[in-house]
Amino acid sequence: MPENLLETWHTAATTSVGLFWMAFWAFGFGYLVSSGIQVFVTRERMRRSMGETGARSMALGTFFGFLSSSCSFAALATARSLFTKGAGLIPSLAFLLASTNLVIELGIVIAVFLSWQFVVGEYVGGLLLIAFMWVLVRLTQSKRLTEQARKKARAEEGDDASEDVPDWKSLIRSKEGWRQVSRRYLMEWGMVWKDVTIGFTVAGVIAAFVPTRFFQMLFVGSGGGDLSFSQVVLQTLVGPVAAFFTFIGSMGNIPLAAVLFSHGVSFAGIMAFIFSDLVVFPVLRIQAKFYGWKMALYILGVFLVTLIAAALLLHYGFAAAGALPDSSAAKSVTEREFFAVDSTLFLNLAFLALTLGFWGWKVKSAGFSFGVSDQLGERILLGFASVALLWVGAGLALPWIGLVGS
Repeated sequence: MPENLLETWHTAATTSVGLFWMAFWAFGFGYLVSSGIQVFVTRERMRRSMGETGARSMALGTFFGFLSSSCSFAALATARSLFTKGAGLIPSLAFLLASTNLVIELGIVIAVFLSWQFVVGEYVGGLLLIAFMWVLVRLTQSKRLTEQARKKARAEEGDDASEDVPDWKSLIRSKEGWRQVSRRYLMEWGMVWKDVTIGFTVAGVIAAFVPTRFFQMLFVGSGGGDLSFSQVVLQTLVGPVAAFFTFIGSMGNIPLAAVLFSHGVSFAGIMAFIFSDLVVFPVLRIQAKFYGWKMALYILGVFLVTLIAAALLLHYGFAAAGALPDSSAAKSVTEREFFAVDSTLFLNLAFLALTLGFWGWKVKSAGFSFGVSDQLGERILLGFASVALLWVGAGLALPWIGLVGS
C-alpha cells in the first residue's frame, strides 16, 4: 500500500493526462490521413481490386490495410465486408493484420512513447505476421469451414449491394469530399475514444501504483539483465494474455507498453503485447457473431501462433544485429516531463483547432448528436471509460481541494 494514497492517485492521474498530451497530435495526424484515404479510396474500390488468394491479392490486401484505419473494430468491419463480397480469406486476414499493425498513426504513437527499434519492429513484424498467417492458413484452412463462415457473414451483413465508386480526383477537389473527411475523422475518434481513455488511465494507474516486483513475477526475468531463451519465450506468451485481459485497442496499448518496457520486460514480450490487439475477447466475440465460433477460434489460433513467432523472430533478429533496445536506460513513465513549451504544444494546438473546426462543421450541417450503441460490449466499455474519466478528473482536482500538495 503506498505511503500516501492520495499523492499516488494524483501522480497516476497526471501521468495519464500527460501520456495522452504527448500523443494527441499523433492521433490527430494519423486519423486525418486515414480519413482522407478511406473517403477517396473507398471500401468498394478495394474489394473490386482484390480476389481469391494469390500474390497480387495478398499485396493489395496488405497495401489497402496499410492505408486504412488502425481501429480494430473498424478494421474488422471492413475485412468482413471484403470477405463477404468475394475476397479470399487469406487476403481479408492480410488486410485485417495490416490495418492494425502497419498503419501510419500507430508507428507515430510508438515513436512518441518508445524507441526506433519498436517502430521498426512494428512494421517489419506486421509483414512477418502476414507472411506467417499466409503459410499457416494455406496449410490448415478448411474450405468447408471457410464457405460456411462466408455464408453466415453474408446473412449477418444483410444488404449485399455494392457501393458506388466515386471519382476520387473530383471528390478531393470538392467541399463535399472534405466534409466526408471531417465526418470520418470524427467517427475515428468516436470509435476509439473509449479504448484510448481506458488505455491511458490504466497506464497511469499501473505506472504509479504497481511495484516493480509485480512485473518481475508476471514477466519472469524482467529487469534482471540478460534473459535465457525460456524466459524470453515465457514473456512472449504472457504478452497476449496480458492484452487479452486488458482488452484495450492497439492505440490504447502503446502507453501501457511503455510502462512495461520501463520495468524491464523484453522486446519480444512487448512486441507480442502490442501485436495482440486482435486476440482480445471483444474481437473474438465479434468474429464469432459474424463467422461462427469455429471460424472465430480458428482465426484466434492462427493469430496467436503468428504473433508469438513474429515477436520471437524480431527479438533474436535484433539481438543478432546488436540492436535490442536497452530497458535499463528507459526513463520511468511517471518521471517524464509532459507539459512544456515545445513542438508537442504547437502540434497539439493545431490538431485541437482542426478537431474543433471539424466538430463545428458537423454540428452546423447535421446538428448535435451523441449516439450510444445498443451493443452490450460497447455499453460496458462506455461504463469503464466514464469511470476512468471520473478517476482522472478527481485525481487532478486533489491539489485544488487541498488534499495533496500542489
